[in-house]
Amino acid sequence: MRIVRLSVLGAALALSACNTVDRLEQIGATPGMTPVRDPTLAPDYVPVSMPMPEAQQVAYQPNSLWRAGNRTFFKDQRAQRIGDILTVNIQIDDNAKVANTSSRGRTNSEESGIPNFLGLESKLGGVLPDAVDPSSLLSMNSDSASKGTGSVDRNEKINLTIAAVVTQVMPNGNLVIQGRQEVRVNYEVRELLIGGIVRPEDIGNNNTINHTQIAEARISYGGRGQITDVQQPRYGQQALDILWPF
Repeated sequence: MRIVRLSVLGAALALSACNTVDRLEQIGATPGMTPVRDPTLAPDYVPVSMPMPEAQQVAYQPNSLWRAGNRTFFKDQRAQRIGDILTVNIQIDDNAKVANTSSRGRTNSEESGIPNFLGLESKLGGVLPDAVDPSSLLSMNSDSASKGTGSVDRNEKINLTIAAVVTQVMPNGNLVIQGRQEVRVNYEVRELLIGGIVRPEDIGNNNTINHTQIAEARISYGGRGQITDVQQPRYGQQALDILWPF
């Protein structure tokens, strides 16, 4: 295990050293352009696999230039089958403001004693310490107070557009869609994810739909990269916040 760790550490140091040397060599030089080449030959190339409708048998009608199932100018071009693309307009402009204040207080006092009990109260000195006063055997006091204040002031505004793919057609005709969009600028990746269920009749003539018409909508907008990393607490601090009970 120790040899494996040393190997991993050595590889990381070698990679870091190579990256440093490359950056030093580019000082004062114009950034190079990526050459045009066949993208399928790239080492990280992975063929795209998406849900697709079942293949239809090609059938031509007599004296017709069009085959069955072919896209035409006169056919409804809105998404309706698995693999079709649908444009989703996301326009969120929400405001929420909540303020709560709670206050509670309580005071208790209890006293008990036996000033006279058939003359037996004088015998308590033989059982209990001499300082015991029969008229005040027990005395308790308690005082508690609690006050809490909380407030929420939220303002969210998002205006985005994303293309989603129909991944499933439900028995009632509703469409299940999933969409993902990534944009990388330098070392920061912006991600937009959307998923949900739409009715075909809610899709507009231009093959678009608003996010408010998506049932079970799941919308995620965020990023990952160097800037996002420095905006988050370190893993140790996050673990301490969860585990530390005080």
